[in-house]
Amino acid sequence: MKDKKETKLQEALDLVTEHGSPYLASKATGLPESTIDKRSDKAARLGMKPSKGVVPRHDREVKVLERKVKMLQAQLKQIEFEEMGAIEIKQKIFKVAKLDPTPPDWLITPPEQSSHSAGIPTLFCSDWHWGEVVDQSQIAKKNAFNLRIAHERVRCLMESALDLMFNHMVNPNYEGIVLALGGDMFSGDVLHEELTESNEITTMQTMLDLLGVLIWVINQLLEKFPNVFIVGVTGNHGRNTRKIRHKGRAYTSFDWLLYQLLKRHYHPYDGKADQRVSFLIPDGPDALFKVYNTRYCLTHGDQFRGGDGITGALMPIMRGDHKKRSRNSQIDQEYDVLMMGHFHTLWQSRRLIVNGSIKGYDEYAYNLNLPYEPPSQSLTFTHPDRGITFSVPVYVDPKKKKIKSSWVSVSK
Repeated sequence: MKDKKETKLQEALDLVTEHGSPYLASKATGLPESTIDKRSDKAARLGMKPSKGVVPRHDREVKVLERKVKMLQAQLKQIEFEEMGAIEIKQKIFKVAKLDPTPPDWLITPPEQSSHSAGIPTLFCSDWHWGEVVDQSQIAKKNAFNLRIAHERVRCLMESALDLMFNHMVNPNYEGIVLALGGDMFSGDVLHEELTESNEITTMQTMLDLLGVLIWVINQLLEKFPNVFIVGVTGNHGRNTRKIRHKGRAYTSFDWLLYQLLKRHYHPYDGKADQRVSFLIPDGPDALFKVYNTRYCLTHGDQFRGGDGITGALMPIMRGDHKKRSRNSQIDQEYDVLMMGHFHTLWQSRRLIVNGSIKGYDEYAYNLNLPYEPPSQSLTFTHPDRGITFSVPVYVDPKKKKIKSSWVSVSK
């Protein structure tokens, strides 16, 4: 058992060990610095060791700092996750390669004999409403739509479009084709309660079926064209939120996910990319690209609202185009041609292309007394020097029985 003198020596040694110096030990305890110094020095000469459990001050401080560092690292990791941008989300979660918004060279470099070129065709596919059912008994039997009919119409679309491009054009030597995907590829099941009840399959099932169909479409194009440029924007039907979102619109849309899965198919994350296929999948609602010297803006069109019983969708479309051109001119993103869907009405001009639909006339249009519109998609040709030279509707209903008639007639 230690005597009183030895106990004081041990206490002094422990104080110096804990606080780091006689001065700091004196400041902490109020004991004279010289007393602590002498006693701790004598204890060291006698070979005494600090008591168990006495931790040097700097060790304690290091441990406290280590705990603070771990806490700050955890907070930083949480902040990084919450503020992770679009590129990080795609790379770290979906493992999708970094998007390159620059169009491929073949799309912007005119061929040497540009005057004899038919230009670059653009097949505009939008408003497929895959999975929706249109009951012909509710619309005077003017149209019907389901998965079987949808498959038939896409096959008819490809047959008709390829026939137009290769059998009805002079010198059909193309450097590639633009496949524009304008959104509303899905019927969706959150926009309207009636769609949830009447859709043929769920959105997840639709994704699997539609992904296979679009891969088939792209492969058909690759058999005829050396290059395919795919640009895709989101619509309003394929979202997974009740209301359309302005923040993160793309990441709440099954359209966007469909395009990303297509990109992964042709540009696998851990495999060899098919260099013939290139993609532009923007994070916002608009996609800007050039075909030769013509600047295009692709959007879905659900931003444009209004209209009346006489002008129909014409006024909101013209107002929306004017507002978008004005905004884009202020941010150095001018365009020559606006491409959009949404209204299921095919209009084609040198400044504005509004697409039809694969679904065609439905109960909504019939009940609102809207004009009948056959299912169709847009096909245009962009010339290196003259811009849009041909605009052709591609009707997607399988060919019906032809009725013979005179090439021209006059009413009596």
